[in-house]
Amino acid sequence: MNVEVTPLPGIGVRKDFATRSGRRIGVVTQRDGKIELIVSKSDDPDACLASLPLTAEESGALANLLGAPQLVAQLNEEHRELPGINTKQLPISENSPFDGRTLGDTAMRTRTSVSIVAVMRAGQVHPSPTPDFLFTAGDLLVVVGTSEGLESAAKILKHG
Repeated sequence: MNVEVTPLPGIGVRKDFATRSGRRIGVVTQRDGKIELIVSKSDDPDACLASLPLTAEESGALANLLGAPQLVAQLNEEHRELPGINTKQLPISENSPFDGRTLGDTAMRTRTSVSIVAVMRAGQVHPSPTPDFLFTAGDLLVVVGTSEGLESAAKILKHG
């Protein structure tokens, strides 16, 4: 997929790509930090068909919604021939006892034998987080293990 980066003098930067239908979907990051999701007309990439302003939190949530499933699907494909190995997304909610605490505080591997292989935060993938990685509400953890281990991990993240 070819992502085009277009400087917008005095405004910021537009990053977009062409969909199969010919429309362009992109993001305008303005110099003042504002973020805008855009859809351009298929016959004129400079003509905006739709525009949706997003806060940093909203753009992070959207990125997590789009990015985490793709990562999980890739891991599931790689583990397809390994019976008993599953991949799942687990959230750190605002009321999680691990919001503001480290991965090491969960003792996840010791307690469940699962591995947290990545953390999705605000559209960024943090692969192979270390024990001192600090969780925050809104994080999506990509966890690999047995079905029982994944179930236990979800309970731990929710209840402690």
